[in-house]
Amino acid sequence: MTDSMNEAQQGAIGQPVERVDGPLKVTGRATYAYEHSDGRAPAHGYMLGAAIAKGRIAGIDTTAAEQAPGVLHVMTHRNAPAQAEFGPPVSAEVFTRARPVLASDRIRYYDEPVALVVAETFEAARAAAALIEVRYEKEAGVFDQEAHLDDTYAPEMANAGNETDSVVGNFDEAFAAAEVQVDVTYRTPYEHHNPMEPHATLAIWHGDEVTIHTSAQTLANYQAGLASTLGIPAERVRVISPFIGGGFGTKLIVHADTVLAALAARELKRPVKMALTRQQMFANTGYRAQMIQRVRFGAQADGRLTAIGHDVNSATSNFEEFCEQTAAFTRSLYAAPNRLTRHRLVGVDLNRGEWMRSPGEAPGMLAFECAMDELAERLELDPIALRIRNEPDEDPERGVPFSTRNLVACMEQGAHRFGWERRRATPGQLREGRKLIGYGMAAAIRPNYIGAATAKVEINAKGRVTARLDMTDIGTGTYTILTQVAAETLGVPLSAVKVELGDSRFPLTAGSGGSWGAASSGTALYRACLAIKEQILELASTHAESPLRGMDLAQASFVEGRLEVGERHERLGALMRRIAPQGLEAEGSVASFRDSESYQNYSQHAYGAHFAEVEVDGDTGEIRLRRMLSAIGAGRILNPQTARSQILGGMTWGIGAALMEESHLDPHHGCFINHDLAEYHVPVNADIRDLEVVFLEERDERANPFGSKGLGELGVCGVGAAVANAIYNATGVRVREFPITLDKLLPGLPTMEA
Repeated sequence: MTDSMNEAQQGAIGQPVERVDGPLKVTGRATYAYEHSDGRAPAHGYMLGAAIAKGRIAGIDTTAAEQAPGVLHVMTHRNAPAQAEFGPPVSAEVFTRARPVLASDRIRYYDEPVALVVAETFEAARAAAALIEVRYEKEAGVFDQEAHLDDTYAPEMANAGNETDSVVGNFDEAFAAAEVQVDVTYRTPYEHHNPMEPHATLAIWHGDEVTIHTSAQTLANYQAGLASTLGIPAERVRVISPFIGGGFGTKLIVHADTVLAALAARELKRPVKMALTRQQMFANTGYRAQMIQRVRFGAQADGRLTAIGHDVNSATSNFEEFCEQTAAFTRSLYAAPNRLTRHRLVGVDLNRGEWMRSPGEAPGMLAFECAMDELAERLELDPIALRIRNEPDEDPERGVPFSTRNLVACMEQGAHRFGWERRRATPGQLREGRKLIGYGMAAAIRPNYIGAATAKVEINAKGRVTARLDMTDIGTGTYTILTQVAAETLGVPLSAVKVELGDSRFPLTAGSGGSWGAASSGTALYRACLAIKEQILELASTHAESPLRGMDLAQASFVEGRLEVGERHERLGALMRRIAPQGLEAEGSVASFRDSESYQNYSQHAYGAHFAEVEVDGDTGEIRLRRMLSAIGAGRILNPQTARSQILGGMTWGIGAALMEESHLDPHHGCFINHDLAEYHVPVNADIRDLEVVFLEERDERANPFGSKGLGELGVCGVGAAVANAIYNATGVRVREFPITLDKLLPGLPTMEA
């Protein structure tokens, strides 16, 4: 059996199959974390957070809360069960380290849990929490990144194992000698994930084992993190998460709701349910850090880059370091003989920053691709022409070939579909009445990864297939994609396949994150299905009851629920009843990309090009996105319908980052002041008019058996820069601090008469 799919095979993969879990979701039968029950009435927990950002608890009085109606238990650092220590700020076990809660009187960030109230109802617990009196000894904290740039330091490593710095050639000399120079600084703000489903947990103990119903992207992380915190073996923690209402990176590690629910459920010997409020999530579940990015280009007069420099200064928590790999993509995007990328951090007294959709590429390309347009203007070159002129023949820093690369095709075909020729090179020249019209574009690149994964497949005597993995579906269509993989590989109808996900008792996968879910879990499932086929063929040719006994089955095919051998065919169900009435099962696995020779020898990425048309009111400065097109090169598209949805979601994220998304940190008190969806603005239907997605399929046989590439996060990369570049083209105003709001645009906006 080959370990790559037949390109000519026309099966379920590549078809726009509707979500197999869709009926469950639209009828309300898809059970999310907070909705689970074991039949018993659960107690409800509510978390009280600290009213200071740094210091210690000098005293805490829980008497009134304990006497409140319906209250079952009040937990503070004085009576919380023992937990493992947190450890140093930098840890190799970032995903699985112990994360104790209520473990001491120290306050490390605003709204850090200082008490847990458990009551018969959520309302009773919340009301009682308001009765707790806490006295603090406040200490001075660090909250203003710009005021502490003198304290900048270099981390040992950036996220995802990326080197902190990269140096090729001599950037300083090349930049100083360049005929044309661009040296610009961009600022991107704090941002929060804000998935529709908040963090929630139901904890149930059975003896010395705990079952956790929660909303988790990667079950192994939650299982190991909670086990480490509680000091129990991981096999005594079961995590169940079949449906997730969005994650975007904030549900990759265990958080306070899970730890507190588990502690309280063990104390009370009954199920305990917890859900964080939207306000609590802003402080307790991670964020994308504020960044200052300096981008420098040195170029010849013809536009060929001689020097590329990308410096990133990012805020990080003082008690747990996180360095987003914001400049890492720069190392592979454009050619230049002299190159420099650096990541630096400033410690602040906030909770830990976390992975947020397209970590690194999303904020990095927002600045970098705007700077690229600034260079194009200086050179009087079309932005696409400049980018094509600097297309590399091989990875500019690794010196290895690209597995595939269709970035130029994305730009050229995207431009043709979008009508790029209507763009005016001089800003502010295209008008409709008192509206200023602008066109902008940006390139997109994102590494293509694969994570270690295992899948188990069973086929019963009726020919029905069940696949089990601890993989999760965060709304991306994982159930559907894996159903397609199993159906095509085994040659059975989609209706004959059942995919079960989201249980830590199932085989281990890398979970949902890094845009590697479909390829990683899909490859493991594909190999498990191949193993099942081998077993069926072996039994079909040797079993005494087989009608195909003694035949050469080397050229046999599994098609439409049949096993075909030349002119003969047998229904799979009938054959299974004869040769394996007890059913068959097999496992398949795939190793991490870090262990793959293909990933070591080739630079693997997915690509795209985004095009935006905006209108700006010449009097008020109001910005409206008119339309956007994204041309995407992400290998073979496994399901055009779910893939399109992913790109549309990414485009919407990028539009929000450009125009409205921002968490405001109070520089005196260290708290995020816009901590709900009324004040943390994200795009709504009125902001998103006409979005078009074009896929340029180019199989990458070195990536995985399907020739596919991850695309869930690619759709975000560069989108904001395309919007910002369109705004500049409309107005001639270059805003270098995101989001682009009226207060930043209006001062430079020319009068319509001018």
